[in-house]
Amino acid sequence: MAKLILLRHGQSSWNLENRFTGWVDVPLSPRGEEEAREAGFKLKGFRIDVAYTSVLTRAIETLRIATEAAGLTSVPTLRDPALNERMYGDLQGLNKAETAARFGDEQVHLWRRSYEVAPPAGESLRDTAMRTLPYFRSHILTAVKNGKNAIVVAHGNSLRALVMDLERMTGAEIAQYEIATGIPFVYDLDHDGKLLQKTTL
Repeated sequence: MAKLILLRHGQSSWNLENRFTGWVDVPLSPRGEEEAREAGFKLKGFRIDVAYTSVLTRAIETLRIATEAAGLTSVPTLRDPALNERMYGDLQGLNKAETAARFGDEQVHLWRRSYEVAPPAGESLRDTAMRTLPYFRSHILTAVKNGKNAIVVAHGNSLRALVMDLERMTGAEIAQYEIATGIPFVYDLDHDGKLLQKTTL
């Protein structure tokens, strides 16, 4: 039995400013750095054989801070854009409250939470899953099936795609699912990749 740890990056500067971030490469806020550190403290005592992140700074820095706080050194790390946040297209950089005032709460809620509806020039959650899951299954899940403990530090929507697959959720179910910044959760998987147990740290 091996462990798969999922961790959403700590609060970013644009999370703090309530902006749509997507693929824009913004840094962690001071609070986000602290969230990453606290996540690392929770991971003390865990063996981690391999780490995966997106290519965005907020995920890369969260992993670095968390592994340092956990006392983990020299963890082999792979970065891939398949794990990047959902691409928010024309909404990137816009304040969420101002966008809701302009387009209406219902429309913005659809752009943010619907499984199939994409924002203008952006990705739906289904689109995100279609690029994230093949990488997850061929690289990350394969490593876990081979007995390696793996951590994935990524983003709210790319992680929701993984959770949907691991927990066999429907599009409607994952649309209601929230992933908080800086909170690790651990999946125990068998050699076939079947979920045995989930724990939130």
